Amino acid sequence: MIYNKFLKLYNSKKKGIAVLIDPDSENTKNLKKKIKMINESSVDFIFVGGSTLFLKELDTFLKKIKSLSEKPVIIFPGSALQVSRYCDAILFLSLISGRNPQFLIGEQVSSAMRIKKLGIEAIPTGYILIESGRTTSVEFISNTRAIPRDKHNIVLSHAVCGELLGFKSIYLDGGSGAIYPVPDDLIKKVKKEIKIPLIVGGGIRSIDEIKRKQDAGADIVVIGNILEKDMSLLKNLKGG
Repeated sequence: MIYNKFLKLYNSKKKGIAVLIDPDSENTKNLKKKIKMINESSVDFIFVGGSTLFLKELDTFLKKIKSLSEKPVIIFPGSALQVSRYCDAILFLSLISGRNPQFLIGEQVSSAMRIKKLGIEAIPTGYILIESGRTTSVEFISNTRAIPRDKHNIVLSHAVCGELLGFKSIYLDGGSGAIYPVPDDLIKKVKKEIKIPLIVGGGIRSIDEIKRKQDAGADIVVIGNILEKDMSLLKNLKGG
């Protein structure tokens, strides 16, 4: 089970890295090269998805990644439409920082039976959007407000609530194209209070930033947009 890999990272000093690939932003010509570099790096997971998805052939895209990847492929869905059998697991996200019922429970109900029938491993994840210096795609599409980055107690209350509701992981995200990443002191505060894996993404643009988020308490750090501009970062993530 993929979630066991999350737990292994949570219970160890080694922390994980995930690369987020947005099918609509990805240059398919570079996909083979990118996956090869990911295979050779210390990346632990490939997340696939986005706030919008105009690519009709999600199955085909995922099959291509699966054929190339030596790493687990996990769907990071923006809607109930982003479900496919060609994955190792799916983050069963609920946008608990917002109050739009469509993304709290609506999309989940729409996709639940299909996920079950396909036998996909679902990882229930409380998704918390943190203000990052700009209106991100997820904020606009979901019609929700991000929690201000300086409101630590509000973020903490949402994270603890997610744990008490039974979510198996918490995801703090600045959103795609974030100007500022999730603050380190906020990560530390959340990490101290929850006993489930903590995922952090958005606005992370360097090896040093990845290390800082890991040191602050992130069990899995997610990088994405930076690789669309410069894949050389992967060269410095040598496997271990």
